[in-house]
Amino acid sequence: MAIAMLHARQSPITFSKEEASDGNRESVAVVPISMPLLAGPGAISTVILSTHKSHAPLHFLFMGMEIVLLVLVLWVAFLSIPWISKHTTQTGINIFSRVMGLILAAIAVEFIANGLKGLFPVLA
Repeated sequence: MAIAMLHARQSPITFSKEEASDGNRESVAVVPISMPLLAGPGAISTVILSTHKSHAPLHFLFMGMEIVLLVLVLWVAFLSIPWISKHTTQTGINIFSRVMGLILAAIAVEFIANGLKGLFPVLA
């Protein structure tokens, strides 16, 4: 997926056979994938691990304030999506897609390297 994003093209894996034969692959559909990523296992694990760092009430207050601040930032980001999509050209979308593909590839390589270090401790 990251390599397809680096080449600024859509991966054929993301389409089913019915969608590929439809011919209207460029239409955008609403897929609620951002919510599981925003409040999924990674976010929940982060909050749990951060909770165990301290049991002081001030720590919990700061954690709550951080979560509220994050929600506000995401709310503003989601509200700005229509404006951004109106003012972004195909070249801008391709550039953004390539940058995100580079970040995704870096994360994937880090996961693979950490997995190999876990399997083969002599590599560490």
